[in-house]
Amino acid sequence: MTCRRSMFTAVVVAVVSMSLAAPVRAQAPTTGWRGEFLSQMNGIEGKFTQLANAMPWDKYSWRPGKGVRAVCEVFLHIAGDNYLLAEPLGPKTPAGIDLKTIENCPDSKEKVLATMKAGFAFIKNAAIATPDGDADAMVDFFGRKITKRALLLAIAEHAGEHLGQSIAYARMNGVVPPWSAAPAK
Repeated sequence: MTCRRSMFTAVVVAVVSMSLAAPVRAQAPTTGWRGEFLSQMNGIEGKFTQLANAMPWDKYSWRPGKGVRAVCEVFLHIAGDNYLLAEPLGPKTPAGIDLKTIENCPDSKEKVLATMKAGFAFIKNAAIATPDGDADAMVDFFGRKITKRALLLAIAEHAGEHLGQSIAYARMNGVVPPWSAAPAK
């Protein structure tokens, strides 16, 4: 009986210790400048994911011309820039992410989707971790000073620009963006 009680106590202590040591994840805002950004990025991420799933894997290497990013490279570019552009908010790109090679297309659609998902999670977590009162705090953005609010706007604009590029690539390859396809009758 005392052996069971000791084991139970050890398990409880371990669980409580782990829960205290775990980082406290802030609640994602649904209003204000960060909530608006998160809502926008959730929509953009959903469309990128739908489009990446709809594109056949054999079209991921398609590019409209020499020197222009291929389908796969555009999807990975968004992931890479979500890491890079989050840095002025505070978090550093994880050690395992190489921004110089992130656009190199891997050997499967699943790996591309996982990379995109991780990049979107990183930028959204950076926005969640930014205090509401920091909207007007200045950060360096490629050699100029802008507010953190302006940085989030620039990130959303950048993602929207490449979403439009990806939509054009899809249509040039006969793929209709799933959210704009006519409903089945």
